[in-house]
Amino acid sequence: MKRDILIGTLVLAAGTLLAADPKDEVTAATKALADKDNYSWKQTTENAGGGGFGAGAAEGKVEKGGYIWTSREGRNNNTIESVKKGEKAAIKTQDGWQSLADLSSEQGRGRGMAMMLRTLRAPAAQVLDILPKMKDVKKDGDVYSGDLTEEGAKAQLTFGGRRGGNGPDISGAKASAKFWLKDGVLSKYELKVQGTVSFNGNDRDIDRTTTVEIKNVGSTKITVPDDAKKAME
Repeated sequence: MKRDILIGTLVLAAGTLLAADPKDEVTAATKALADKDNYSWKQTTENAGGGGFGAGAAEGKVEKGGYIWTSREGRNNNTIESVKKGEKAAIKTQDGWQSLADLSSEQGRGRGMAMMLRTLRAPAAQVLDILPKMKDVKKDGDVYSGDLTEEGAKAQLTFGGRRGGNGPDISGAKASAKFWLKDGVLSKYELKVQGTVSFNGNDRDIDRTTTVEIKNVGSTKITVPDDAKKAME
């Protein structure tokens, strides 16, 4: 009888150890966030040396199965606001709200904004895309961390972490991520990316750190302007 109890205890202990894989814990916590009705986030992006493409602060809100709203710092201290739902999106420019289709037909900066809108995803979706590309995840105190594979790192050096088509050449790609959980739900993550992006003979060295903090889970509300809805039709 005692022997059976001991064996049962060992089996339960082994099962607990197997279930406590750090990567699985982060994945479960991220899926828990994705299942929430809504949440907000604050994003801060810093480039080594200051300034540079994508640097600055941004705010975002998302509703499950609904809208994604973002607001970020733009050039000349202006604010760039965007709304997306499914494959439709719009962004507020100096000329008012413009659709994704209108921006895609433009050259230069307009096309760049269209590319960013097309690949825009909420934090939970971003992390669920990153996790399978990580070599491993280790837990140290309250922090989960690990390195991405080379291909995973290369993907983070393009718009939205996606590659494909006739994209730029990438060398020296490295990336690492850290995650924080609260009550079984993802509450914060940090992504650090380094490498050289070469396009049309121009090289750009990138050393970028993006930090995203989740807030207002379950109490976030999104109000979409009528002009934005019209642009998305």
